[in-house]
Amino acid sequence: MTDTDEKASSGKKIIMHSFGDPEPVLDGRSMFEYEFCPMYQNHYEYPYDIDAVAKLYHATSHHTSALITKRNVLVSLYKPHPKLSRKAFISLVINLLVFDNAYVQVVRNRLGGILELRPKLARNTRKSIKGDGYYHVDYRQGAAIEYNEQIIHLYNPDINQEIYGVPDYLSSVNAITLNEAATLFRRRYYKNGAHAGYILHVSDPLSTQKDVDDLEDAVRESKGAGNFKNLFMYTPNGKPDGVKVIPLAEVAAKDEFANIKIASRDDTLAGHRVPPQLMGVVPNNAGGFGDTKKAAEVFYYHEILTLQNMLLDINDQVGEEIISFNEYELTKSQE
Repeated sequence: MTDTDEKASSGKKIIMHSFGDPEPVLDGRSMFEYEFCPMYQNHYEYPYDIDAVAKLYHATSHHTSALITKRNVLVSLYKPHPKLSRKAFISLVINLLVFDNAYVQVVRNRLGGILELRPKLARNTRKSIKGDGYYHVDYRQGAAIEYNEQIIHLYNPDINQEIYGVPDYLSSVNAITLNEAATLFRRRYYKNGAHAGYILHVSDPLSTQKDVDDLEDAVRESKGAGNFKNLFMYTPNGKPDGVKVIPLAEVAAKDEFANIKIASRDDTLAGHRVPPQLMGVVPNNAGGFGDTKKAAEVFYYHEILTLQNMLLDINDQVGEEIISFNEYELTKSQE
């Protein structure tokens, strides 16, 4: 709250109060500003804020839906194996899509045979500074614990370091957070009674300072969670029309919401490279998005097939075919 008190010629105060404080936002640059992997104790940290990326997963419907679309296509084509169940495969895929880092613990028997491939959470796994080992890290439980079994690490190479992968969609993080901010703004807009900011100007002198304080409290308590800067100004011995409510920014609040949502949605989907028609997005024009089947075929060859080949690398590292996929129905030859 900002208070500005000036004494008027009558000896009474001119009181001005503004309601509504600035709120912190998630800056996209802060997520990947490191450009290297900091060393902490016996392991490397990620070159981006992995906790912020995890929270970003549920930030907007378009961001989440783009990741889930890729996950669902991969899971629908996967052939379950006794050593890697469908549920375990889902965990492996979602970690790879969200963090661009996926880890698989190879559990072997005493003779060296594979008993199970056990996916590990990327959020709690770190690369060892020495050798090819990996650590389970949970700062709430204390020191990091080194894995004794073989850990397979899947990731895409980065241009700044060669230890971890960095999600490609981080280039769209500002669009994702803008979309989230626009939605929260509109929620508060309606929660506040669909009322924009205003100046409550009281120039008629009130009898006591208590009357001024009571009016100030009534204005403050009548508002919900803050969207708008509201100003209460008290100038005693003023002119006629002693109490005025001057609205602010009403038109801007109504007109920009849809445009911001559409622009940020398009930027988000461009970062994920997912056709909007595969996610149930309603087109804004009469022409629509084009042939859905053709879009699905291009999406498969450009995105899904690349992810499949990346996952099939696990077979080469364990020396056994555990991961395999069915053929994509839309790409089968029709003669």
